Amino acid sequence: MEVMESSVPYPTGAEYKRTEIGIIPTDWEIKPLHLLAEKITVGIANAATHAYRDRGVVMFRNQNIKPNHLDDRDVLYIDELFEQRYRNKRLKAGDLLTARTGYPGTTSIVPAGYDGAQTFTTLITRPRKGVIDPRYLCFFINSDAGQKYIEQSQAGGGQKNVNAGSLKFLNVALPPTKAEQEAIAEVLSDADALVASLEQLLVKNRQIKQGAMQELLTGRMRLAGFSGDWEMRRLGEIGRFLKGSGVAKDESLSGNIPCVRYGEIYTRHNDYIKEFHSWISRDVAGLAARLVRGDILFAGSGETKEEIGKCVAFVDDVEAYAGGDIVILRPARENPLFLGYYLNTEPICRQKASRGQGDAVVHITASALGGIQVLPPSVSEQAAIAGILFDVDANINGIEDKLAKARLIKQGITQELLTGRIRLI
Repeated sequence: MEVMESSVPYPTGAEYKRTEIGIIPTDWEIKPLHLLAEKITVGIANAATHAYRDRGVVMFRNQNIKPNHLDDRDVLYIDELFEQRYRNKRLKAGDLLTARTGYPGTTSIVPAGYDGAQTFTTLITRPRKGVIDPRYLCFFINSDAGQKYIEQSQAGGGQKNVNAGSLKFLNVALPPTKAEQEAIAEVLSDADALVASLEQLLVKNRQIKQGAMQELLTGRMRLAGFSGDWEMRRLGEIGRFLKGSGVAKDESLSGNIPCVRYGEIYTRHNDYIKEFHSWISRDVAGLAARLVRGDILFAGSGETKEEIGKCVAFVDDVEAYAGGDIVILRPARENPLFLGYYLNTEPICRQKASRGQGDAVVHITASALGGIQVLPPSVSEQAAIAGILFDVDANINGIEDKLAKARLIKQGITQELLTGRIRLI
């Protein structure tokens, strides 16, 4: 769709005006939500657990509400006779559902096919036909302006919630024609669809990677040209262990030399180190353990036995260091990228968990790691397997980058279109 900027620099030009929700074009207006809706009410509020059935009338809940769309993968069903008491609350396609709890204010639109469904304790807004486009209104409620109002008007103590009484006074910025509303909604729907398609593609490729790892790293599937038995060994037999040292939290951004801290293994890295997040000074590096290409870095402490000993491979030939609470395995000849994938598989993680010590804080030592039994293939087969998984990872990284950019673009155009900063032809 063709887009044009206003001929007057935003936001100071005469074609714009200041309002209670910000600067909008002079031909736009502000209206409270209750003037744009046939009704704003709450769904079934009475506990319906006794009426739950394996089939019947669909019952949506707060957790089914996602920004701009309903997630119908986990709906409840209620008895048809019980539902008759609440027939005045039945949904229509185009109604908006707003979460009252969990993520208060998150709003989705009821799609075609769910006429007659019910909803439990969520807010229901029925836009007036011919006055406002339901998709436009849904996008506006989920916008920065809409969510800011909802956040300021939330009630409750520990668990915040939004109610119908406050939602009806939400001020909505309205283009002068319904056609412009629909055009804006169309562009934002396309942006949403792109994000959703990339999210689905990402899930699919992560599943592909998981399946490939389960097949290739266990030997259930062999690559062409490879045969022979895999040899059982202890982890301590394939290399020697070292210990990371130094690098306090307040030193993690003290310079420009890359460093890995043990907490980052849990939160920032998976399988192998792709980028660094800590940078230390030369003085701090003098007290830390220098890494060598091919090192495997294990987190030596953690919060649970299930996650203890998560590891990543260091596969770059750059000067870098490891902080304290990191156990380093320096393999003699094994492929490090293969080990980065293999040593995080479920059978190895079970062994690491059984060797973790402590309750509030769990530790695992080099000697404990050294006793873990591993079943690696030949080095050449390791390299071939690692190459395939690396290619899958590269594809996943590419999708993640595209998804991040699509989300940024969507966020930007949402703000621009819903405030009239950009007008559509």
